[in-house]
Amino acid sequence: MKRITKKAINTLKNEGIASFTKKSINYVKLRTIAKDKFIFGDILIINGCTLPHPQRYRVDHQVEQLRAGGLYTDRINYDTLTLEKIKYYRGFIFYRCPITPIIEEFIKKAKEENKTIFYDIDDLVIDKKYTNTIKYLDSMTKDERALYDDGVERMQKTLKMCDYAITTTERLQKELTNYVEEVYINRNVASERMAEISLEVLRNKEKHDDIIIGYLSGSITHNPDVELIKPALIKMMKKYNNVKLKLVGEIELPIELEQFRDRIIIEPFVDWEELPAIIASIDINLAPLEDSIFNEAKSENKWVEAALVKTATIASNIGAFKTMINNNIDGVLCNNASEWEQSLEKLITDQEYREEIANNAYNRVIKNNITTYSSHGISKFIRSKLKRNIAFVLPTTNISGGVNVIIRHIGMLKKAGYDVTVINMDNNNTDLESKWGIVRVLKSHKMKFYGHFNTMVASLWATVDFVKKCPNVKNKMHLVQNYETDFADFGKYMRIEANATYSDDTNIKYITISKWCKEWLKDKFEKECKYAPNGIDLKQFEFKKRTFTGKLKVLIEGNSDDYYKNVDESFKIVEKLDKEKYEIHFLSYQGEPKKWYYVDKFMHKVPYEKVGQVYQDADILIKSSILESFSYPPLEMMATGGLVVVAPNGGNIEYIKDKDNCLFYEPGNIEDAVEKIEQLRNDKKLREKLIKNGLETAKGREWKKIEKDILNLYKEKKDNE
Repeated sequence: MKRITKKAINTLKNEGIASFTKKSINYVKLRTIAKDKFIFGDILIINGCTLPHPQRYRVDHQVEQLRAGGLYTDRINYDTLTLEKIKYYRGFIFYRCPITPIIEEFIKKAKEENKTIFYDIDDLVIDKKYTNTIKYLDSMTKDERALYDDGVERMQKTLKMCDYAITTTERLQKELTNYVEEVYINRNVASERMAEISLEVLRNKEKHDDIIIGYLSGSITHNPDVELIKPALIKMMKKYNNVKLKLVGEIELPIELEQFRDRIIIEPFVDWEELPAIIASIDINLAPLEDSIFNEAKSENKWVEAALVKTATIASNIGAFKTMINNNIDGVLCNNASEWEQSLEKLITDQEYREEIANNAYNRVIKNNITTYSSHGISKFIRSKLKRNIAFVLPTTNISGGVNVIIRHIGMLKKAGYDVTVINMDNNNTDLESKWGIVRVLKSHKMKFYGHFNTMVASLWATVDFVKKCPNVKNKMHLVQNYETDFADFGKYMRIEANATYSDDTNIKYITISKWCKEWLKDKFEKECKYAPNGIDLKQFEFKKRTFTGKLKVLIEGNSDDYYKNVDESFKIVEKLDKEKYEIHFLSYQGEPKKWYYVDKFMHKVPYEKVGQVYQDADILIKSSILESFSYPPLEMMATGGLVVVAPNGGNIEYIKDKDNCLFYEPGNIEDAVEKIEQLRNDKKLREKLIKNGLETAKGREWKKIEKDILNLYKEKKDNE
């Protein structure tokens, strides 16, 4: 608060009430953006600079540039950055940000989420070997210099943590490659508003008899640059009485120029929106620079701003001026004092030459150096560096077999370098913690999705419509884990809506983890579907040898509220068992036991990491489901060394084999199921065979063995495939 108050007082004192009001409004807008948690975008620029001119060019203009290039971009100040921002954007650009604890933690965590981090810098203020060449810094006190140097070193630390750098000039690009692997040049350009104001100024530009030479200083560090051209200025003002000199900004008038005080106009630093009119009032724009590595890295802003109002620029032949200006065509370049004198005199005396230079510069800049016209290059670069991102749309993040499968897929995708997000359609936007890392969660109905996704995956019939309507999605998929039409009883409208998702005639692609689903999608709906097998984590479901003595523990698993899980039938089976010989366990993620169920031990909403212990603690699993996409419980029981009595269905027959790794019972035949359980109790040789083969079945489904198949599900199809 003290820092903000100090800045406010300085603005009022030095820039007036108009500038204070404008900056206050902008600050409120920025604070609003910083607190806004309801937009998903592509890029967030974090501004670490307090100087108005640099942050306008490198933050505000790049926001406009990237938006014009189709990347939704926002900005905040670095002191408002929070870790939560990580999940709302695909990439981050830190502009002149010194390292802080929050920035360091932010970058580390963002990289863990496969977000791309850029550092933007427009000056060599990232190493003391460069800043030590700035003469003005020698006038600082010891404490001021120490504080400045600390900021330089902290900016270097942030830079080194980033993946890539963005800068303004070739010399900066060359130097920055000492700190990061790849550096992209995105030159400073004018904004749409700058162009608008400049064109308005041009329409009202007045002719005058005098020749006005102008020097506009951005900061007091430019005083040595004026010394460079002082002899030429003195000679021209002595020789031509109609020549006037206008100095704008933080600049000290050299004592040798005091003799021309009546022809020198000194104006204070002005707001940027007033600058075009001032530049338009001069005939010749001076842009001298001492020949140093620091100045060689500076951009060509002075030339661009002058060109927009058809004012000719004469500049030192170094750095960006040398690169961008075509000498004697759209600007004038000088190598030494003699050339400054000769070229300046020609510009003063030859009106036709001066106007031709100005017009050529205008015609070039107005079509090339505006944010909209220069947006493609930087946007293309950013896009090429962003990791492929995938969103899974879930009806809920509550624990279930289907959710666990998706979280496992997310873990593999993140490991492979993908940027993965979960969009949740219920009221919960809490990030999920899993053994494969944090899973970022966005709440669907509270978000505006302006950013882009390479792929978005629907995970249930109720999420398909959201995926189809979501903008800026390149590939749309439907992960089919079951025949959801049969989730509801006949007569329910849900059956019609669910069935319609398998008849979709848009560009949505179907993928599945069940051979059964692949088959009915092809047979019933003529849909091609990519398939990858489901897997199991053997560390999660470790083998435990059973003794099969005393009371055998029978496990029933499933939600009692879902008819297709057919839990009632399992309890009808155990009703027939001798309770002196059997102990009944019930595991449910959702529904409670019904009043008539016989249960010795009820386990409700058990965390996934502890489910393996539930299976290890049981001897026999009864699974009576009518409908499953891929039935996990039998496989999980086999992995732990338990036995399985199961009613075959489409979701389990791709890996279960009767009398090989389990025993089938005829669905609906209670007595048959009871008989199979008794058979397992009494036949040791059969038990050993089923346990051995069941374990081999589970090992064949270990996740690491099928990881490539899973990743292939989400692979983008090439145009020529």
